[in-house]
Amino acid sequence: MQRRQVEAAVVGGSLVARRNSQLVTAHLENISRRALEKYERIIRRFVRKRQGIYALYHGNKLYYVGLASNLRSRLAIHLRDRHAKTWDRFSVYMTIGDHHLKELESLAIRISRPRGNRARGNFARSENLKREFRNEIRRFQRAEMKSIFDVGRIHQSENGVSPGDKATAVLAKYVRRSFKIRYLYKGKHHNARVLSNGWIRYNGHRYRSPSSAAFAVTRKPTDGWITWRYERTPGDWVPIDTLRK
Repeated sequence: MQRRQVEAAVVGGSLVARRNSQLVTAHLENISRRALEKYERIIRRFVRKRQGIYALYHGNKLYYVGLASNLRSRLAIHLRDRHAKTWDRFSVYMTIGDHHLKELESLAIRISRPRGNRARGNFARSENLKREFRNEIRRFQRAEMKSIFDVGRIHQSENGVSPGDKATAVLAKYVRRSFKIRYLYKGKHHNARVLSNGWIRYNGHRYRSPSSAAFAVTRKPTDGWITWRYERTPGDWVPIDTLRK
């Protein structure tokens, strides 16, 4: 008997886990406000004591987005509050729990920016990537400018002009030993090698920086820190930019 109870608990737990992984469990969309007023008892059977997100529309335009732990009560309130005369249709989206309701509401508000919502949705722990995105653009632009104005220097033959000492190579301070790198460009892998002095050897020539070596592949300004990859661990090819972090 005890074993059966344990097995039932395990099976039940897995079923609950699978159900809880679902965000929206039921929805009722594009319903006339008149239906809420005339058939409240029927709608109550569907949404009574259910939590979720609701949307109010004026014609085909989204007017307001909100969340509620009791959808029926909240919709009934909107029949007589400050929004009462501003909407004529509604939709409801019901969830099992309310763990992600606030974030879901914020997401809907930030995307659609409904006229009736005074506050902008906020994310409690979401990372704003705008600053990092801006920094990545600046790094790319610096590499682009360098590749444009260093074009005359990037074709130094391995047997021609000496690449100089260790300090002249951009990768010098990140390199202790030689290793292979590759660049996937137009469906083809281009293989190169970072030498122990930091210079990059590709197709019989040496290049001072990842971007100048990438230019040799693409013939256009390219951020080589992102495009060239090395095998950090077997099968794990990552951008050589990770060497700087």
